[in-house]
Amino acid sequence: QVQLVESGGGLVQPGGSLRLSCAASGSIFSIYAMGWYRQAPGKQRELVAALTSGGSTKYIDSVKGRFTISRDNAKNTVYLQMNSLKPEDTAVYYCNADPLHKWLPEIWGQGTLVTVSS
Repeated sequence: QVQLVESGGGLVQPGGSLRLSCAASGSIFSIYAMGWYRQAPGKQRELVAALTSGGSTKYIDSVKGRFTISRDNAKNTVYLQMNSLKPEDTAVYYCNADPLHKWLPEIWGQGTLVTVSS
């Protein structure tokens, strides 16, 4: 079973930057689309950024121009570069692997907390 391990969360001031990492325990990017979700207190989990196996990206409107999703195939790692952070970006961020083939399992990481506060 492939596992996802996130890192890089923490406390940052408004306007600051963080880079989240999601390390997969195997080479899955050719058969999984990768995504970063977040869940703020009292809110539903939402998809923030997605990266298809073909390399296409999409973002929710509130992070466009500030966040960038990318991957390093050699390291089996997906990143979320977050710039110009705002207090409303505060949430637990989860890495997700969505399989191209439905007989494969969907995979979630354990989450990493991002707090944007002065």
